[in-house]
Amino acid sequence: MTTAYRIPYRNPGHAALHLARAASLAPSPHNVQPWLFAEVGHDRGFEVHADTGRRLLLTDPGGREATIAGGAALFNARTAVRQLGFRAVVDVLPVPRRPDFLARVGFGAHAPVTRPEARMAWAIGHRRTHRGRFAPGRLSESLLDDLSVQARAEGAELQPVHDADRLELLAELVRTAEDRHRTDHGHAAELARCVGPWGLPAEACLGHPDLTVLAGRDYLGLAHRYTVPVRSRRVGTGTVFVLSTPGDGRADWLRAGQALQRVLLYAAARDVVAAFHTQPLELPALRAEVRTWFTPGRFPQMLLRLGHAAPTPRLPRRPLDGLLGHESAPASGR
Repeated sequence: MTTAYRIPYRNPGHAALHLARAASLAPSPHNVQPWLFAEVGHDRGFEVHADTGRRLLLTDPGGREATIAGGAALFNARTAVRQLGFRAVVDVLPVPRRPDFLARVGFGAHAPVTRPEARMAWAIGHRRTHRGRFAPGRLSESLLDDLSVQARAEGAELQPVHDADRLELLAELVRTAEDRHRTDHGHAAELARCVGPWGLPAEACLGHPDLTVLAGRDYLGLAHRYTVPVRSRRVGTGTVFVLSTPGDGRADWLRAGQALQRVLLYAAARDVVAAFHTQPLELPALRAEVRTWFTPGRFPQMLLRLGHAAPTPRLPRRPLDGLLGHESAPASGR
């Protein structure tokens, strides 16, 4: 079925552009930005769709990570609606036979923007993904508690990993997955293709991937050229977290993405940035181990580190004129 949101759209409404700009600044795996947006009517609503042509077929064959990215874009759109002084009315997965139609966002009743909401909206343009070490220093316990509250507000759990033995176990799972990825030529090639004009700039990938206790992605094959001593890898790791949801369907992945972005924006408003280490969640056997040891009874959706770092340039974004189109389906198509 050809969807109308692919038709070039030359006169979108101001509100639709505002929401599209905000949604497009969400994080995504390797900055592939796997989303498309549609305006409903003329400034009457907004849709978020998965752009299946940008999904990483080897890294993310089931589309879980791409859907989480769509959830993050959805949270940005919700926040942008609040910034305009309206309550967001959200319909998740509104057409069951179209799983790539992730959500429809409408404008509800007028409501004054609160100070925390305004701060969250400000953070959309200031959130960054970090790679490598964080500055020395720990996050406060009160901030850790606040971040957990933010995740819980979206139906997810954010658990810090403090215990040294548990952190070592998680690091081993990340290392095992990353080593498998590095020796899989197809996966390495897919990762390398993410480095480019509308993905990750090469200069963003120049840091060695093994600088912290959790192995990072090796976009440029740096790990084959030289190694980092194991004893120095604990420096600048920051605080490690596991984000989980009660279920593991598409609605849960969207929930995880919204919770993740809420956490990231709350953190960014306090000069805290995130680094992601989802490698073991991309391999079913290792994801099952993460679930057994860290989120029993729940499903792990994201592994990340949080900390303070020097300012990081914003990654490039796809042009909005290629992302925003017409309403894709009439309401009667639900």
